[in-house]
Amino acid sequence: MTRWAPQKSDTVRSLATEILHNYASGRAFVAVDGLADAGVAAFSDDLAAALRELDHAAERASFDDYPDEAALRTGLVDPFRAGRTEGPAVLVVDGALDGHDDLRGLWNYAVWVEGAIPAGKGYDARFRTDAVIDNADPEHPRRLFDDAC
Repeated sequence: MTRWAPQKSDTVRSLATEILHNYASGRAFVAVDGLADAGVAAFSDDLAAALRELDHAAERASFDDYPDEAALRTGLVDPFRAGRTEGPAVLVVDGALDGHDDLRGLWNYAVWVEGAIPAGKGYDARFRTDAVIDNADPEHPRRLFDDAC
């Protein structure tokens, strides 16, 4: 059976379009996280680039660049919210979901990226996200719609 393998640009652009559909005005915060092998930082870079390609301002950051949640808020979130750039913008931050429950209410949109080893049902951060991406093949990431009613 042939596996559906969309082009990376199509998957990332579709996700960026969805985010902008919901958060086209103002300042939106997008968290991207996943397991170590998932390519979270690269996927975050691609998402920010896709937002820019759609003529929307986007900034990129990593939680790893800040020593703790308080530093992330004061050094990144507060200045972004205050408007370092003019007009609507999206801030894409990788690594800020899993284990950072105090930041949970900060994100307008959250993405979980899975790599070759799926996270499975044990990762709470995965189930608090708006989108799950199977990135086992980074050139052909797929959006997973595996929620349950």
